Amino acid sequence: MSDLETFRRETRAWLEANCPPEMRRPMTSESDTYWGGRNAKFSSEPQRVWFERMRDKGWTVPDWPKEYGGGGLSPAEHKVLREEMAAMGARSPLSSFGIWMLGPALLKYGTEAQKKEHLPKIAAGLIRWCQGYSEPNAGSDLASLQTRAESDGDDYIINGQKIWTSYANYADWIFCLVRTDPAAKKHDGISFILFDMSSKGVSTKPILLISGYSPFCETFFDHVRVPKSHVVGQVNRGWDVAKYLLQHERAMISGMGERGVGRPLGQVAADSVGTDEQGRLDDAMLRSQISTFEVDEAALAAAAERAVDLAKAGQSHPAFSSAMKYYGTELNKRRHEILMSAGGIDALEWESDRSRGGARPRAWLRTKANSIEGGTSEVMLGIVSKRILDLPGA
Repeated sequence: MSDLETFRRETRAWLEANCPPEMRRPMTSESDTYWGGRNAKFSSEPQRVWFERMRDKGWTVPDWPKEYGGGGLSPAEHKVLREEMAAMGARSPLSSFGIWMLGPALLKYGTEAQKKEHLPKIAAGLIRWCQGYSEPNAGSDLASLQTRAESDGDDYIINGQKIWTSYANYADWIFCLVRTDPAAKKHDGISFILFDMSSKGVSTKPILLISGYSPFCETFFDHVRVPKSHVVGQVNRGWDVAKYLLQHERAMISGMGERGVGRPLGQVAADSVGTDEQGRLDDAMLRSQISTFEVDEAALAAAAERAVDLAKAGQSHPAFSSAMKYYGTELNKRRHEILMSAGGIDALEWESDRSRGGARPRAWLRTKANSIEGGTSEVMLGIVSKRILDLPGA
């Protein structure tokens, strides 16, 4: 315990000395997030400084082994780091599907050569990844996917289409599910493969959503040649890798419901409805809604912390991420419903830039996809019913 307390004191001191004040403020726009990649640009000097200091410390991926660019922290040390960063409001230095999803899958299923090739680049923010899972006719029923990879010597030739590929138009590489044995049952004959988005035959087309903005794309593969050595795990057993990765994706998506995202709801609401003589929000019904929301928000944060502890101890239930994904995304939708209610007619303002509030209705509309992406809420509830509650007929 004394060693852990020493680590806490040293970590707090290091963060205080190295995290720029600008990186301790709530994020207000997409530019506040640094995704890395070949063509990445920093939105500010403090953003660059914070990223580079954390990267050099190994703390973009604190719990990864040092040989792969990580910090080599123990589960207990990683928890301390998260707590100290949260206490000062420090932003994550790097957002990355490589960190949240692909990295854990590579650590479990990748060959040593694959780990050494990709993990250090993820940790250093050199490569930005996207996910090739959903297809036009294979969304919630993902195992129905039809993108094919046909053997050609040492390579596969890939043909097909993916959809809802987040940030595909900015990504450098893709981790992708392809069908390598079309004669097998639908959950069999699928392989998990990695390839460069600059490969000949890869193209993307952004999808515009009702909010007027979208991270989603259609992604097309036309005779894309990929070395067979890029398959992660066993050929035709990619569903094992896919399921493991989905646990991490759903846990990541659930985080959008956690505390510390932007200004507290009460402060935002006070801008519009004001406060009474006692300094309370001058709308009793809205005050009650926000109080209830904040209790549920705190409960999610506690559940997320428990989930991390169980995972580090090797005791987590594989379906718990589905429960977290459901709760987190539904909570985020509630957050934006309250923001719209708090803003009144002013919250409907659409045309101005983000700094003047025009992003509020667009963000509210965007949250409608939260309960669809990464597995619909209905599918998540079905998994919880079957795998956790063991309900009859589920």
